[in-house]
Amino acid sequence: MANRKRPAAPAKKAPRPSSRSSSTAVGGAATAEIHQTESAPDRRITTNHGVPVSDNQNSLKAGPRGPSLLEDFVLREKIQHFDHERIPERIVHARGSAAHGFFELTKSLKKYTRAKVLTDVGAQTEVFVRFSTVAGGAGSVDTPRDVRGFAVKFYTGEGNWDLVGNNIPVFFIQDAIKFPDLIHAVKMEADRGYPQAASAHDTFWDFIGLMPESTHMVMWAMSDRAIPRSYRMIEGFGVNTFRLVNDAGEATFVKFHWRPKLGTQSTCWDEAVKIAGADPDYHRRDLFEAIDAGAFPEWEFGVQLLSQEEADALPFDILDATKLIPEELVPLQIVGRLVLNRNPDNFFAETEQVAFLPTNVPPGIDFSEDPLLQGRLFSYQDTQLSRLGTVNFHQLPINRAKGCPFQNLQRDGQMQTQVFQGRANYEPNSLAEAGEDGGPREDPAGGFTSFAQPVSETKVRLRAETFADHYSHARLFYLSQTEWEQAHIASALVFELSKVTLVHVRERVLANLQNVDETLAVRVAAGLNMELPEPSEPAAEPQDMDESPALRIIGKYVPTLEGRMVGILVSDGADGRIVKALKKSCEAEGATVKIVAPKIGGVTLADGNLLPADGQLAGTPSVLFDAVALVLSEVGCAQLVNEGAAVDFAFNAFGHLKAIGYTKEALPLLEKAGVKTDDFVIEVTKEKDAFVEKAKARLWEREPGVRPSNYFPAA
Repeated sequence: MANRKRPAAPAKKAPRPSSRSSSTAVGGAATAEIHQTESAPDRRITTNHGVPVSDNQNSLKAGPRGPSLLEDFVLREKIQHFDHERIPERIVHARGSAAHGFFELTKSLKKYTRAKVLTDVGAQTEVFVRFSTVAGGAGSVDTPRDVRGFAVKFYTGEGNWDLVGNNIPVFFIQDAIKFPDLIHAVKMEADRGYPQAASAHDTFWDFIGLMPESTHMVMWAMSDRAIPRSYRMIEGFGVNTFRLVNDAGEATFVKFHWRPKLGTQSTCWDEAVKIAGADPDYHRRDLFEAIDAGAFPEWEFGVQLLSQEEADALPFDILDATKLIPEELVPLQIVGRLVLNRNPDNFFAETEQVAFLPTNVPPGIDFSEDPLLQGRLFSYQDTQLSRLGTVNFHQLPINRAKGCPFQNLQRDGQMQTQVFQGRANYEPNSLAEAGEDGGPREDPAGGFTSFAQPVSETKVRLRAETFADHYSHARLFYLSQTEWEQAHIASALVFELSKVTLVHVRERVLANLQNVDETLAVRVAAGLNMELPEPSEPAAEPQDMDESPALRIIGKYVPTLEGRMVGILVSDGADGRIVKALKKSCEAEGATVKIVAPKIGGVTLADGNLLPADGQLAGTPSVLFDAVALVLSEVGCAQLVNEGAAVDFAFNAFGHLKAIGYTKEALPLLEKAGVKTDDFVIEVTKEKDAFVEKAKARLWEREPGVRPSNYFPAA
């Protein structure tokens, strides 16, 4: 591993986020300002019933790395209050899209688990998958810079299994007790009600600067992962560490992964902003139309498996949700596939009413002591009670167990839809001895059994010392990116922090960034025209880890047109033979082709035939396509060269690094739009389709010329 020189400390000093571990908090939020309240009782945090709170950063656990305890009334009250803040919309992940499909196991994990969904090769399990943004409300747009939810409900023969994850493998916080604070900080500011679905504001970055444990997740959130091209083109992660338990009661740690068959693809930031205006439902429409057309999205299902000994040997703690396990250290094993092949029949009844619970696991899958996961086990169930209004939400068709009988002795409750017979509503009972139905019984052999993890620790509100390193994985992620992706992270940080009005908040973030990478901090400071403050003092000295190319997007997947969309702008008098040849060659590569014309009625081609349009120019800009072609006549180009929407069509396609095909008659429009010839600006004819190969990717080498601010100062 390379040793990198620590940056020299400039004169200007930023406030230091302190941390506490076994003797002092490792959460990073315990700052001097917060500790001042200890000497001012009238400003102390209390429970809703007035009990002073000694620690608002850590949940109560059996030892620093032990499971969270049910008696933690501070955690339960805080999260319960948060879960019930707003109804009926989800507090987070409110804007979502979903589809039905199936999961098929291709490789048995019987050595590690007794869960049949992961042992019976070839068996197909019905699933319902919901994708979502996190911060925005149900009425927000699809393309903000945000985390994307990736939640899968497996209707297994042993009960529902809900794998509730994201398109990013880590999270902002280490302990669930901080989740209400995180979401309060990123949501609309409490006094003004904006911004909606955006993290570029004071309260979010104030929280981030005071919580160094969030730094790794911030790197991902500022990367291209947070502005995906499509739900069909995102990776998915279970985020938390789980356990698999086999027939012998032996446990193996597991991380769950989804890999899109179409490859991971993102938009450019400027493109994402413009898509929001052109089509607020861009991702929702894309998913629905792809399934409707029979282009079923597909993912590979992979696992990373570790024994307790292998986990203990890692230079970080796998119970810490702000850390990931590099695939170069623990390779990903592909064991199944997920296919989405049916759209919901009713958005409200299915997509809106579906309730995912991390507590839904079949026998053979179990939890770890990850304090973020431990809090989720309580919070999801609780929030569904508020949002769906009844303890019987599991009886809704979309939530009902389908692969097995659902039976217990719980009765009544609001909106009870089942009509139970007999007297047995308690257990144990001896009614069967009198010939009556005594109801279901527990199954000691086949029922769910928790892994027998020894617990013998003192009750504490502390983070484990192994959670103290907040920067090594952030550094790993940043240094593993290509130069283009590093530039995007720096540019995103500049954009976000430029919206922050509190100077000390910007300074604190810059102080923390220096623990990630000096060049990154210099870039961001230059973009803000600020001097670098003194680096913040980390709770644990950052370590250099071997770079992980698996963390990149650019260059990770083979270029393809499958699942992509190509737009062809046409005018009256255009050569229909070229349009037909382009459409045929693009569709042969798996692309969807849409004809864009000045008017929705279409254009009259040179041969006199009418070519219908799929979109009108002003309402179908190039940001909606992965590549574009301009097939114009001389007269048509002369008309469009003075049309702002046509100029923007070419200008934005070039600025967003896309391939542009053109007929020679379209050259005046390209010139007006400032499009310069390069390898991805290609003349098209009815015989020549070199455009198709270029349309499979973006030309990242073009970016420094069209958006130089992303690359100043040079890396």
